[in-house]
Amino acid sequence: MDLDLTGRHALVCGASQGIGRACAIELAQLGANVTALARRADVLQQLVEALPRTHAAQTHAFLVADSGDTDGLRAVVQRLVDARPVHILVNNSGGPPPGPAHGAQVEAFLDAYRKHLVANHVRAEIVIPGMQAAGYGRIVNIISTSVKEPLAGLGVSNTTRWAVASWAKTLAGELAPFGITVNNVLPGSTNTPRIQQIVTTRAQKSGVEIDAMQREMESEIPIRRFADPSEIAAAVAFLCSPAAGYITGINVPVDGGRTHSL
Repeated sequence: MDLDLTGRHALVCGASQGIGRACAIELAQLGANVTALARRADVLQQLVEALPRTHAAQTHAFLVADSGDTDGLRAVVQRLVDARPVHILVNNSGGPPPGPAHGAQVEAFLDAYRKHLVANHVRAEIVIPGMQAAGYGRIVNIISTSVKEPLAGLGVSNTTRWAVASWAKTLAGELAPFGITVNNVLPGSTNTPRIQQIVTTRAQKSGVEIDAMQREMESEIPIRRFADPSEIAAAVAFLCSPAAGYITGINVPVDGGRTHSL
């Protein structure tokens, strides 16, 4: 199986922590040159210094940008691509705050769309020409199992994630003739700050201890635990590899069996 990404340049978004950080590490282990993008320069600097280097020519870097600042994001990514093409794009952003759809403010939906759908599209539009020129491109969007089954208490997030999944499916068909694949990885509950926020919110609403709520949520997963970020990153890295060249337009749940639908 060909998993070698030597010579490929990967742009990994939301790389300062959690799943994004794990993806940057996994892609670097496969030989890719990784550019990590997030808002915190100090954390990104530490990540880049710690990323694996599997061969002498491998180099890593970071970019500071905010997915909510569309113009600023476009300018930062364009400068990167002008310097060297991107062959792998991992779109990853922190989810909108928990809460029901009923009663959510319009601004909450617009903010979530800007940070997820619009930001993903802006980045993709900039990197796609370089992928076309190389005859190799991988776009992987880290979304949520909510695109299969809506999750209670995540109204804005459910709505936004579905929009991203539909955008990705459409883009996959358009880009396939150029050797560019577009896929979505759907993490289940994963040990990140995001899941801790959800656990805490549910515990407060239910009037139970946080540890008790986490145990209850883990009991709903057939594997009976939350995922480690590296387990999500492994699926992402495979979809970015040459071995996955005939896979496009799919949603891959990495959720310990929690999703009941096909």
